[in-house]
Amino acid sequence: MIIKTLIHATKTAVPRNAVRGARSMATVESDIFKPTKFGGRYVVTLIPGDGIGAEVSESVKTIFKQDLVPVDWEQIDVTGLQTGTVDPEVLFRESVNSLKRNKVGLKGILYTPVERSGHQSWNVALRQELDIYASVVMIKNMPGYQTRHSNVDMCIIRENTEGEYSGLEHQSVPGVVESLKIVTKMKSERIAKFAFSFATANSRKKVTCIHKANIMKLADGLFRRTFHEVSKQYPQLEVNDMIVDNASMQAVSKPQQFDVLVMPNLYGSILSNIGAALVGGPGLIPGANMGREHVVFEPGCRHVGLDIQGRDQANPTAMILSATMMLRHLGLDDHATRISKAVYEVIADGKVRTKDMGGNNSTHDFTNAILHKMETL
Repeated sequence: MIIKTLIHATKTAVPRNAVRGARSMATVESDIFKPTKFGGRYVVTLIPGDGIGAEVSESVKTIFKQDLVPVDWEQIDVTGLQTGTVDPEVLFRESVNSLKRNKVGLKGILYTPVERSGHQSWNVALRQELDIYASVVMIKNMPGYQTRHSNVDMCIIRENTEGEYSGLEHQSVPGVVESLKIVTKMKSERIAKFAFSFATANSRKKVTCIHKANIMKLADGLFRRTFHEVSKQYPQLEVNDMIVDNASMQAVSKPQQFDVLVMPNLYGSILSNIGAALVGGPGLIPGANMGREHVVFEPGCRHVGLDIQGRDQANPTAMILSATMMLRHLGLDDHATRISKAVYEVIADGKVRTKDMGGNNSTHDFTNAILHKMETL
C-alpha cells in the first residue's frame, strides 16, 4: 500500500479512510516501503522547520511521550534562514540521508526567502530529491468550530515535483526573465492514477482536474488530456475538469461541490490556502507527501509563521494531526485514534483555543488540554 490510513476516523471528525490508496500506480509494481524499526520502535526523521516549527514539533513530542508512542526521533534542524552557524546545505543533505534510511518523516515548514536570488527552496528540493510526488491535503470542517461554510469535505491532491516549481529560471537579457514550467506525461499520469486510486479506496464519488489549459494549451493541455485518459480506467467515478480561476471562485462560493481535486503544483498551493481559509486557517490542516519509497507528513497549508515565532501563540493542531496521520501509516492506529480524538474534543469543547481560532490560549495551554483530555480516553 502506498498510503495506509493516514487520518483519524471518528464520526465527528475526518473519515476513517480519508487517505488510503495503493502502490499500484503505473510506476510502482511492488511494496518497497519499509520504515526503519528497531526492537518494536520506529525511527522517524523529524525536521521541525522554521518559524513556529520548533514550538509545534515540541507539542507533538510531548504528546507522543505521554502516550508512550513507540517512535524515536532522528531530529535534523534544517533551516532556510541564514543563521551563520551550520551550513544549511549540510543540514539539508543530512535530512535527505536520514529520510533515505528511515523512509518516514514529520516536517515543519522551511522558510524560503523571496529576496535572495538563486536560493533554492529546501521544501521543494526535498520533494524532488526523494521523488515525493503526491501532496495530499484534507479540507474538512472541524466539529464544534463554526466557519462561514459547513459540510466542506474535499481532498486536494497536488503534483509535487514539477510544474512552475521546477526552479528553471534565467535572465536572457537584462530586464527579461524566462521561467520554465515543466509538465510531463509520465508524472501527469502518475498523479492522476494516484488521485483515482485515492478516490476509489475512500468511497469518494467525483474527481476534478484543475488546470489552465485554455491558455497553457500544451503544458496544462497535456495534464488535462492525460487525466481524462486515465479516468477511463475508473468508470464508476464522476469526472470533470475546471479552469483554476473558476475553481478558486467556486471554492469560496460553493465548496461543497468538490470531492477529490487533482492539479499541478502551483494550483495546489493556491487552492490549499483557499481551502484552509474555508475551514479555519492553516493551523488546522494536516497533510502528507507521498512517494514510492518515502513519505513525509507536514501541515497541509505551508505557512512558516515567522511573525508569531517564539510567542507561544501557534496552533499546533495541523502538526499534531499530521503526526497522527503518520501513526496510521505506521499501523499505530490505537495511538492515532486516542491523540486525534483528544484534539477534536478539545476543539469541540471550545474552552481552550489559540488566537487564530478566536481564543486567547497559548500553544502550551492547548497542548496541555490535549494531554488532559487523553487521560480520560
